[in-house]
Amino acid sequence: MRKNANAEAPPRRGLWIPSKQPMRQLSLFENNHLDRITNVSSVAQRSPFRYPGGKTWLVPRIRQWLASLLTRPSEFIEPFAGGGIVSLTVAFEDLANHVKMVEIDEEVAAVWHTIINGDGEWLANKIFTFTLCEASVKAVLSKNSILIQEKAFSTILKNRINRGGILAAGAGMLKSGENGKGLGSRWYPETLKKRILEIKEKRSRITFIEGDGMEVLKANAHRTDMVFFIDPPYTAAGKKAGSRLYNYSEIDHEELFRVVSAIAGDFLMTYDNTEEVRQLAHKHGFDTQTVAMRNTHHAKMTELLIGRNLDWCRREQ
Repeated sequence: MRKNANAEAPPRRGLWIPSKQPMRQLSLFENNHLDRITNVSSVAQRSPFRYPGGKTWLVPRIRQWLASLLTRPSEFIEPFAGGGIVSLTVAFEDLANHVKMVEIDEEVAAVWHTIINGDGEWLANKIFTFTLCEASVKAVLSKNSILIQEKAFSTILKNRINRGGILAAGAGMLKSGENGKGLGSRWYPETLKKRILEIKEKRSRITFIEGDGMEVLKANAHRTDMVFFIDPPYTAAGKKAGSRLYNYSEIDHEELFRVVSAIAGDFLMTYDNTEEVRQLAHKHGFDTQTVAMRNTHHAKMTELLIGRNLDWCRREQ
């Protein structure tokens, strides 16, 4: 790891051409640094969400990937943005000229619309002044919000008081919470206000689209000056689990791999490390590499990175 997790050398300049080098995969025994788990406390927390499958742990790899490119991307696209930590990091650390976030979930989209396209200051102040208790929470969540900023507030509230930050129907609220603090154990109004206002200050560098990430990929597949970070809501092997975590968990994984194979620019995909996914990657001639991470229960796991050529992540940092 770098000594300063937020520092990054500027990308090298020149003509960028997608790599045609032979694909290969080295084991973790040959790349011990890939077995090191990122200390997420060393990564700047930008997102207002606590998100199942969040990618804070991957941020150092994102910096490494983008620094390995021969030219600075004109646009960084995340078609399944979710909590948006990767896109926000790229925007805040100026790792691409512009960032485009795409999300189909209308609740999550309401938050990004409000912060990036609407009244982020209203949302920040609403969170900061809200008196959190069981009665006030139930009053908010019982409303069928019409105004987008009100939907954004109820989404953040639900995300913060539900177990695991899960937004899907049927998710239960925290009971004991951290240190017996109950509902308030994940409600940090000052921190949330600060994050939202900081994103608002960077919104000229970010475009948010509420829509189908697959269609955005198809529409931009011809662009050589764009890069794509692709983190679908769950893996081909995790349909049942995905439906418990996300409101929108249906995706055709074979079609996604087919679409990605036609992308002219560079890309990085992340998936659970399963045989089914590895077979899909091999079918399309993609390079794969496992990296260590911890899940929401703090258990050590490996996740699969997929790209055209991942030699950049095998180099010792």
